[in-house]
Amino acid sequence: MTGASSGIGSAIVTRLLDGGWSVIGISRSAVMRDSDQFQPLQVDLKNYSQLRQALTSITEVQAIVHAAGLMHTARLGALNESDGAAMWGVHVGAAEVFVNELADKMTTGGRIVLIGSRAAAGVAGRSQYAATKAALIGLARSWAAELVTRQITVNVVAPAATATPMLVDSNRVGTPPKTPPIGRFIAPEEVAELTAFLLGPHAGAITGQHIVICGGSSL
Repeated sequence: MTGASSGIGSAIVTRLLDGGWSVIGISRSAVMRDSDQFQPLQVDLKNYSQLRQALTSITEVQAIVHAAGLMHTARLGALNESDGAAMWGVHVGAAEVFVNELADKMTTGGRIVLIGSRAAAGVAGRSQYAATKAALIGLARSWAAELVTRQITVNVVAPAATATPMLVDSNRVGTPPKTPPIGRFIAPEEVAELTAFLLGPHAGAITGQHIVICGGSSL
């Protein structure tokens, strides 16, 4: 899985290890875990050749989780092409390389989860970010259709504002997060729990879906 070093990705790693999974955690920064079931791979996801090379060491995989992410915000008139390209490169480009390299190595009945965002529906001041997360829905539905005969599922888990370091990232200072109507931010562990369910034995009939965890924000 990608994005293993912090935030939602780190919470997913913890949940999967607790559930008995063996996890290969890919991230730009070094990740240390006190578990024999965790194998770190330090890779810059924007370096696709490096990512492909790192993935050659994997011979068989049961599940793929793409949780790496970053955010830059800006309103029309102040959009920065480099920021947009950086988000596209990590959210979409890396997902394409990641899944493309591993799809043929997946076991029958495998699982793929992409971590998206409620922002995929559109948010003022976050158009570039929203576009990259919306693209994940198209990828997931297309891949789900391609892989369904192998009983491999592909879904997007899309949280609203989640209590991670990204909430206070200086790159989003112009569009501060809004607390969902439930009165608190989404917990990373809640995203991890849904992800774990989608990777598990009882989610085999759920595929091509965009599942939003919004705390009432969509009401």
